[in-house]
Amino acid sequence: MLKIKNLSVKVENKTILNDFNLDINDGEVHVIMGPNGVGKSTLTKAIMNDPNYKVLNGDITFDGTSITDLTTDQRARMGLFLANQNPLEIDGVTNSDFLRTALSSKEGKNVNLYSFIKKIDAAVDDLHMPNEMVHRSVNKGFSGGEKKKNEILQMKMLEPKFVMFDEIDSGVDVDSLKIVGKNINEYKKANPKTSYLIITHYTHLLKYIKPDFVHVLMNGHIVKSGDYSLAKKIEENGFNFDKIVTVANDGCDNHE
Repeated sequence: MLKIKNLSVKVENKTILNDFNLDINDGEVHVIMGPNGVGKSTLTKAIMNDPNYKVLNGDITFDGTSITDLTTDQRARMGLFLANQNPLEIDGVTNSDFLRTALSSKEGKNVNLYSFIKKIDAAVDDLHMPNEMVHRSVNKGFSGGEKKKNEILQMKMLEPKFVMFDEIDSGVDVDSLKIVGKNINEYKKANPKTSYLIITHYTHLLKYIKPDFVHVLMNGHIVKSGDYSLAKKIEENGFNFDKIVTVANDGCDNHE
């Protein structure tokens, strides 16, 4: 589904990603872990064409089509979705209006109001969100957990093909994390070909959403890859490179 080849990305005159490579097939769940500042969030921003992140070289293809020269909205219409670590507040634009406009843009036609209301009411109920939140400004006055639930609400409404979660588990209490994990798993079950890229420091979310691959990002590229056991070893040992290499060599393949 998504192929990243020799991608190098610069932010404020500093190269963060350096010849980064990654292949993600239909229905796979990939996790990127690594210390702060190694480029985890940079990767998601580059995939969505954030103008603050300049691609120096390399290519990103989605469903066999290069998206390197496409705008952010074009990529979103193709089915790429990013749940942000720190979602923006949009004062004066309600959740309902925002989502109906986004859905109409994606489908290229006005969305039936009755169908939209029925769908959003069901999604809000699944996420244990107060109904009045859909009539409030996007993320305005929301708690950390409410903002993350709101990102999942957007995913459920827009139904993307490729989903990125940038630290969706940060600032979320235990109960909210269970709800977020449950809704992601239900979405996965209903959309088996959808693929996921999860950026995280911890294994909290991974206890609910089991990854197919876990990748360690350092020095601008993936240094080791493995399965869920690699994430557990990182939680136990931290990002001690010698221990990570030992763990990886005990049964984890390099996925570069």
